[in-house]
Amino acid sequence: MPTSVRINPLQRVSAAEAGAWHQVVAASMAHDLPGVPIPDPGQIHAQLTRPALGSHRLAWLATGADGVPAGVAGLRVFTSPGQEHLAELELHIAPAHRRLGTGSRLLSAVVAACRAENRRSLIATAAADSPGEAFSERRGFRRALALSHLMLRLDETDRADDLFRIADAEHPGYRLTGWTGTVPDGLADAFAAAKSAMNDMPVGDLDYGSVAWDADRVRAMAAVIADRGDTLLTVAAVHDGGAMAGYTEILIPRGAAPRVQQYDTAVVPEHRGHGLGLWVKAAMTRRLRAEYPDVVEIETDNADDNVHMLAVNHRLGFRSYRRTREFQLDVPTT
Repeated sequence: MPTSVRINPLQRVSAAEAGAWHQVVAASMAHDLPGVPIPDPGQIHAQLTRPALGSHRLAWLATGADGVPAGVAGLRVFTSPGQEHLAELELHIAPAHRRLGTGSRLLSAVVAACRAENRRSLIATAAADSPGEAFSERRGFRRALALSHLMLRLDETDRADDLFRIADAEHPGYRLTGWTGTVPDGLADAFAAAKSAMNDMPVGDLDYGSVAWDADRVRAMAAVIADRGDTLLTVAAVHDGGAMAGYTEILIPRGAAPRVQQYDTAVVPEHRGHGLGLWVKAAMTRRLRAEYPDVVEIETDNADDNVHMLAVNHRLGFRSYRRTREFQLDVPTT
């Protein structure tokens, strides 16, 4: 392993350190994920300096003898009840510094931190058939979940009429509502209850745990997203009895990028089988076209065994365009 590479734990991340982090991420993603939008420097700075919901972050920067950034590692340490065993890794190595031991040294620092934080499960994501996948498998991570990434083009007008028909379909006993940012107070408890429906989503062999949602947590989630400069849109189906039956969320990155990210979509178990997932997602596409005309793509991902949601997305016109895999390392206790 090269002794000239220095591993620096980051405490309070400076603007220069965030810039170095962005330099590594941009080089890594351009090499491994061509066509996938690279976070801008402001997004990277916000990620490194703003608090995350139900977790805290640790970070390391690897630099060469000349001070040039060689690699970065971020560790999200989950702290919510039900996930105190869990940590999540983000690792990027600049292409020019790969296969020289930099990634291994960063991973060693991360695993040591997991032990210190008493975390038994470390999860990581890598593009299928990528250098990150090969690195993970060589270092003892096991494949735990396969994900399909899908894309919907909102500027394909031949799909628009079909989507609008789905959005306008009647669902007796239910009504649509929506908001931007924080859920309205009158819906906060119902939204928290619906959020808990995500606990039965397919997670393969990941030791992911579960999260208990309440009104304070859903408000905190929205505050975290707003604090880093992103916009969260929600469309929900509400039952006549007052319960929230299902919802879908879209994240618009700061800067109003043309590609937005699907966040959660869930239907509460007792309201499944009525087409509500399709309904709320179609209504969201109509809302995006009306309120954010510069948005042209929605990216989502689904576990391969999430057959129902994959069918919903294909019905809406989403098309597969890449694959990733989730890996898990069972952290040794000694």
